[in-house]
Amino acid sequence: AAPPNSPPTPPNPPQLNKMSEEFEPRGITVRDIAPADFIKAYAEHLKNSDKFELPNWADTVKTAVFKELAPYGDDWYYIRAASIARKIYLRPGTGVGALQKWYGGSYRRGTRTEHFRKANSGLIRSVLQGLEEMKVIEKAGAKGRKVTRVGQQDLDRIAGGVARAALEDEE
Repeated sequence: AAPPNSPPTPPNPPQLNKMSEEFEPRGITVRDIAPADFIKAYAEHLKNSDKFELPNWADTVKTAVFKELAPYGDDWYYIRAASIARKIYLRPGTGVGALQKWYGGSYRRGTRTEHFRKANSGLIRSVLQGLEEMKVIEKAGAKGRKVTRVGQQDLDRIAGGVARAALEDEE
């Protein structure tokens, strides 16, 4: 119970479901969507876009020193680009070195002990340059990259499409 001289408490705001169609106070962003669903949708968008081109070496390159083979999937480059775009969206100022660490892994050396190895920096740099040409990301001063305003709108639009598709699947 409130003291007698206190102002009346405001009514509780309505409880909102992220996917509710009745009352949505804000748009759906990349943070609201499951990472795998967003990356799949954005990779498909990049594949269909004529601005983002697949390099001619993409079918032969390994993604890191600790990998034995190149990726099997045909769309792996687009998936990696979508993943990198999402990482930079969520954490502006991320650079090539931080992404190398993120995509790095354990280098298995037979009977000797395993060691951590970073991922291929040339591949990451190539993806970043492709996203910069599309005006999705830009350099953030002296350190790292950040998402542009146009890029943020693009990523959020795709996230909204994924959310609407998930909502329709539920019904």
